[in-house]
Amino acid sequence: MPKPEGRRFAFDKPDKIKKDFLETFPYKGETQYIEYKTREFTSVCPFSGLPDNGTVTIEYVPSKLCLELKSLKYYLISFRNVGLYQEEVTNIIFKDIYELLRPGYLKVTVTYNTRGGIDSTCYIEKGKKGN
Repeated sequence: MPKPEGRRFAFDKPDKIKKDFLETFPYKGETQYIEYKTREFTSVCPFSGLPDNGTVTIEYVPSKLCLELKSLKYYLISFRNVGLYQEEVTNIIFKDIYELLRPGYLKVTVTYNTRGGIDSTCYIEKGKKGN
């Protein structure tokens, strides 16, 4: 495995992610497509300890529960000092939300700011969007 050159910054382990921050509320109604997006996501590159900034988009069709937005914000902030590869971030967010909501459809996309001249987008999708 390559080793970073220069300075290295400390970061937290994934156990600092606060999955228990996520809250829900009941949903009753027509099939509805919901999209949440924040451009303020930050985690840490475990290779260098430098911040990875990006946009998180969560798209879902609720079965019985919706995600409460303030709790989602707190949950995403808990990634701020955690060292994870970009693909791991997407996997963790998807898994945590899917286990909580059990939606009919879920897609989590994380689009990172350009780094080293390379654009990076990771996404996981499961289920059906429509009725």
